[in-house]
Amino acid sequence: MAGRSFTDAVRERLGDVGWLDRSEIDAALVDFRGVFTGEAIGMARPSSTAEVSDVVRLAVEHDVAIVTQGGNTGLSGGAVPAAPTANDDRPRVILSLTRMREIEDVNVDRGTITAQAGVTIEALQQRAADVGRLFAPDWGARGSATLGGAVSTNAGGINVVKHGNMREHVLGLEVVMADGRVWDGLRSLPKDNSGFDLKQLFISGEGTIGIVTRAVVTIHPRPAAQRVAFASLRSLDALNDLMTLARTSTPGALSAIELIPEVGVAQVVERFGVQRPLESIAEWYVLVRYDSAGEPVDPGDDLTSLLTDAMSCDLISDGVVASTPAQEANLWLMRDELTATRSFGGFGVKYDLAIPPDRIAEFLRAAEALVDTIVDDALSFAFGHVGDGNLHFTVLTPDRDDGPLEAAAPVLRAALDGLVWEFDGTISAEHGLGRELRDRIVGQKSEVELDLMRSIKHALDPDDRLNPGVMLPSAPLPGVMLPSAPLPGAHHS
Repeated sequence: MAGRSFTDAVRERLGDVGWLDRSEIDAALVDFRGVFTGEAIGMARPSSTAEVSDVVRLAVEHDVAIVTQGGNTGLSGGAVPAAPTANDDRPRVILSLTRMREIEDVNVDRGTITAQAGVTIEALQQRAADVGRLFAPDWGARGSATLGGAVSTNAGGINVVKHGNMREHVLGLEVVMADGRVWDGLRSLPKDNSGFDLKQLFISGEGTIGIVTRAVVTIHPRPAAQRVAFASLRSLDALNDLMTLARTSTPGALSAIELIPEVGVAQVVERFGVQRPLESIAEWYVLVRYDSAGEPVDPGDDLTSLLTDAMSCDLISDGVVASTPAQEANLWLMRDELTATRSFGGFGVKYDLAIPPDRIAEFLRAAEALVDTIVDDALSFAFGHVGDGNLHFTVLTPDRDDGPLEAAAPVLRAALDGLVWEFDGTISAEHGLGRELRDRIVGQKSEVELDLMRSIKHALDPDDRLNPGVMLPSAPLPGVMLPSAPLPGAHHS
């Protein structure tokens, strides 16, 4: 009954275009990977902040829970409504911001863009490029990921090493609160010390304490030129020295550095027809991008010098600087399609983790050794934004029955979680905790930290109306038995 009366009220407020019935939203009830499914009575599609506020007020009136959804490209299940439970049987509604796609203002003098939350990352990048500027956050799902979702998960991508995560790009926010009130924090001041920096509560808040509807974000001077190099590492142990050399040989030029495994390259070449950039084959490669400063100096010369120096230091065995836009596009296509290689073995245990960048080689050796103690003949590999320590780590059993890996997955995840924390890392680097990591995160955070998070949630959403079942652990879970052997290579700092 509550669902039907709420549906009628929303349709009356938003019109037919602003409401989709349950039969029309199947695609919104499954996550990007097809791992998480959910249930909802329908989808509200407001076109303005005022309409978002009205939908929230109606949800309060009819006791309906709200799950905000942008591009639904996250990997933690945070934008898919969890089904009602015995403890919370309220109907769920998806609140989609895809009709709120207006870029309202581009201020070159201030270096800002003001936009609604449903604008895609790609649209922001293009608008910035139109005025000779750069909107730096960038990742493979740029064409469907939205500003609101990126803010709510503090997304990053390939440019974090130079420009930082979304948190570093947000100057101001507009947020609809759990009671329908609107907080107007759309300020564009680089400095504002007038009390708590409230916007930080909603960045990485995953829609659990408020609905981000508009944002003021920073844009940067566009590099006069960019060039990309691809090199084969002598060994993984050379990675840290190469990253140091890349940062210091031409200070300020490094804008991206990616670690790429041969196992991923081979799959991309076979499945997508991407051309190999080097004839020689190595276990690990790096993709490095340099930007030029304001004057149009070709950074390819600096990259060539970097490769020469790295080879003389025995850090790399081969390397090439892309000489044409087509070659450069081929390199980035190979990197973007690496995500697809994470499923070539069927079932997999997959991480989007982060550790201190200088411990990557040590961690990967320890992780591979740990996996070998739990699952026989498993394939472990990683790739990612190593300049900021972000690794996409995957365990597969390609060309084999997935049953043993699937059966061992709980023990394997618990062991790998512990290893990540032993290396002072996090199991959630870019996609938030969502539904997948919300209970596992208790091993990373102290009770004080968890209590602070729960207190903020209770203060701003006392009825748990916004995105229930996401991010915040319900309660500590019983421990999973770990292997009796010590974690190889790990130690407390």
